[in-house]
Amino acid sequence: MTLDRLTLTGLRAFGHHGVYEAERRDGQEFVIDVTLYLDLARAAAGDALHDTVHYGELAEDIVRAVERDPVDLIETLAERVAALVLRHRPVRAVDVTVHKPSAPIPVPFGDVSVSIRRRWTRAVIALGANLGDREATIRQAVLALAAHPGVRIVAGSPLVETPALRLDGVDETAPAYLNAVLELDTTLSPHGLLAELHRIEDAHGRTRTERWGDRTLDLDILTYGEERIDDADLVVPHPRAHERAFVLAPWAAMDEDARIPGRGAVVELLDRVLTSTGERVVPYEAEPIA
Repeated sequence: MTLDRLTLTGLRAFGHHGVYEAERRDGQEFVIDVTLYLDLARAAAGDALHDTVHYGELAEDIVRAVERDPVDLIETLAERVAALVLRHRPVRAVDVTVHKPSAPIPVPFGDVSVSIRRRWTRAVIALGANLGDREATIRQAVLALAAHPGVRIVAGSPLVETPALRLDGVDETAPAYLNAVLELDTTLSPHGLLAELHRIEDAHGRTRTERWGDRTLDLDILTYGEERIDDADLVVPHPRAHERAFVLAPWAAMDEDARIPGRGAVVELLDRVLTSTGERVVPYEAEPIA
């Protein structure tokens, strides 16, 4: 989908940002340009302000963001402005340029600036637990993700219960797993999102000493937009998601049109897995996780 653009240029604000004492003490003018990427068709058709972004209020918010607590780098200031803009629901991406025309450079120059692009990316996360209060742990993980400023929850699946799997098959002696799938938008990079998932796992006592061991909490990135990643600590799409009924079943229940890039429709993959393996997936009587 091609997005429309809304642009504000030349916003001027006085701030005390910089690494030098004089910059912090005396301050200087900063100039901000922003380009918002969003779908303006609904606003145009309905002639309704609430379907777009109020650029007057946005301009005032950006100026206040520049004028508040100092930072050393204009890179950090650009991130602050981008995060502010992306909090507006219609915005899918933003370009931010921060100009520092009075930077303390000892030779003649016209301008110095930093430009960044930040965007929301749709990701799908798998959640599982088979130790402790499984449902409470999964719901707490969802709340922890929702509390991150770079995450917006889109949808959550029902919970399902499945037997524990080991390398050699099902382990009927181990506690059963609760599993779910969460759809979210994020401004975090793939590895930034992975780091946040690990932080939440660690907060719930996750250990990584045994690959197929029991879990207080297991969080995996299933998809991150249409990206393909294959490195030492992250593979996306998840390399085994298309083979796991405990992932596919809640995913299909959440979104019957979901697809795994390069693998196909989740509903069709689930039918194939259940037919070939006879894996048991039992609905769990509880509200969806989001």
